[in-house]
Amino acid sequence: YGVCNFFSFISFIYFTNPSTFILLGIPGLEAAHVWISIPFCTMYVIAILGNFTILFIVRTEPSLHVPMYFFLCLLAVTDLVLSSSIVPKTLSIFWFNSREIDFSACLTQMYFIHCFAVIESGIFVAMAFDRYVAICHPLRHSTILTNPVVAKISLAVGLRGGMLVMPHPFLVSSRPYCRTNIIPHTLCEHMAVVKLACSNTCISSYYGLFVVLCVLGLDVFFIAVSYIQILRAIFSLPTKDARLKTFGTCASHLSFYVSTIFSSLTYRFGHNVPLHFHVLIANVYLLVPPMLNPIIYGNQTDLGQTAPAVFTYKET
Repeated sequence: YGVCNFFSFISFIYFTNPSTFILLGIPGLEAAHVWISIPFCTMYVIAILGNFTILFIVRTEPSLHVPMYFFLCLLAVTDLVLSSSIVPKTLSIFWFNSREIDFSACLTQMYFIHCFAVIESGIFVAMAFDRYVAICHPLRHSTILTNPVVAKISLAVGLRGGMLVMPHPFLVSSRPYCRTNIIPHTLCEHMAVVKLACSNTCISSYYGLFVVLCVLGLDVFFIAVSYIQILRAIFSLPTKDARLKTFGTCASHLSFYVSTIFSSLTYRFGHNVPLHFHVLIANVYLLVPPMLNPIIYGNQTDLGQTAPAVFTYKET
């Protein structure tokens, strides 16, 4: 509520009209909105149940109070906020044709979506680093990833997301909107709103591209380096089970980054991509990872616990 009031104040200073936006949902597929809502609602329910289950289990089991599970809880909270920022409004569009969204609420949704997407990317990097240390340097894991270090990493991930995305609502609220207040989308994605402005939007566009390519690009690089080292160690294992779990984690990361980068670049350069396909992809990268993360990480966490025992002989 406080964030909404803050963005309302900003919009009062810099923005006079329109007071609301209209979200169309998925353009061209309006007749199928009710049917599309079924998988959307199913994914949301699975995400809510899965992530709350992880939080409950880790909280009630003292033996799980270690860095790996702390990062997993942080990821679960991020996924809950990210999915809850978009699905309720999307379902209200599909079920009740409730398409209006207040300007300040639109800015708030935009901020939460992109902020927690960047935070989730940062958590992936932290988890990849944790797995790298646990598998490749198991004897030093407890001395490298101490509780203060984990707290500092988590704080840095949160501050990075919050500060990098903060210019988005300020830039959007400072633009005049004289074309239309109709957003052909299910949510207030940054570029979907920027494209409605009737002034020069190069700064907003370039800054958004900077966040996507530089921030997410660097995260992909660090994750790739970590998993290359992990895979080199994993391939020395005599069984295929550990390998499959690592590949499953990589698949989760790929689905998040590929769909995020695709969605961002499509707004700028994909003029021939069907609009309904672009909107669906944008929803995929926001809904599928929160649903899959509890399943994938819930099944692969025993890898981190067995890794020290597996590689202790090599280290000694």
